[in-house]
Amino acid sequence: MATIALRNLVKSYGKTDVIHGIDLDIADGEFVVFVGPSGCGKSTTLRMIAGLEEVSGGEILIGGEVVNELDPKRRNIAMVFQNYAIYPHMTVRQNIAFGLYTSPLSRDQKDARVTEAAAMLGLEPLLDRRPAALSGGQRQRVAIGRAMVRNPAAFLFDEPLSNLDAQLRAQMRIEIKRLHQRLGTTIAYVTHDQIEAMTMADRIVVMRDGHILQSGTPSEIYDSPVNVFTAQFIGSPSMNLVPGAEVAGRIAVQPGGPLLVGFRPHDLVVGAPEGAFTVSGAVTAVEPLGPETLVHFESGGRPVIATAPGRMVPAVGSTVTASVAAGALYLFDAATENALGRR
Repeated sequence: MATIALRNLVKSYGKTDVIHGIDLDIADGEFVVFVGPSGCGKSTTLRMIAGLEEVSGGEILIGGEVVNELDPKRRNIAMVFQNYAIYPHMTVRQNIAFGLYTSPLSRDQKDARVTEAAAMLGLEPLLDRRPAALSGGQRQRVAIGRAMVRNPAAFLFDEPLSNLDAQLRAQMRIEIKRLHQRLGTTIAYVTHDQIEAMTMADRIVVMRDGHILQSGTPSEIYDSPVNVFTAQFIGSPSMNLVPGAEVAGRIAVQPGGPLLVGFRPHDLVVGAPEGAFTVSGAVTAVEPLGPETLVHFESGGRPVIATAPGRMVPAVGSTVTASVAAGALYLFDAATENALGRR
């Protein structure tokens, strides 16, 4: 296992900077997830750590050693890609063993590692099959097994679940998390899916336009976003935002006001007693989910999503009133979009 440190890391393509001097420390054994929209620089950062992209400025340290000039194979890391990158003409056993192709281990030692990885990943019954006979989730486990047998100091995952359907993604999230709990190996993981970030990470790093906006535990990022972007990117459905102002000691909707008032859909409850903030509007859509219903309407010229408790399903076109309890409002400066605190 090893620490990973980024020191004023810069990546440029010609005269265009895509990573703007970021700093980050990943502790030994920590599971850190880089999250952000497409083009934010998260995969580029991971590829620089792996040695697959040259560093334009700054330093990368793995286990305290500067690795900028080291080839990927000398960095003692293993990378798992989005497209599996396993060989179709090889069996599962041969694909996993390929991770040890250049290893000085004996044949028996290699076989033992393959067997151990296959057992840990539930691949033992599949060792003699070829990839064409496997599901997407099974293929991804083969790719992880090939990385595992090397006993790397750190694992790097580049959007490994994006090609899977929703059910398989949920299953693989749990399997990768369990794997980390068993191995305790440092993991740097890239995704654009905030649900993956929230459910898997010890710490989330939110990126945008080549900058790190915020780094913290899932709870810290969710409960205390530093700006509008982070507030809306983390959480599903996204945080509601309406223009507002403080009037007579209370926060109220006010088009063009100096505040952006944020509140999560699950905190905005239709028919709840009047709280710190109340909004009303005509229902434009409903999403019945069984134990609750998501209710869409507009307030202050912006779309809002509220939660109706139980099996209440308001009619489209009807007017609903929803309230947020004290402590669940997020206030942002409308000009800078920076957080001003909770109310």
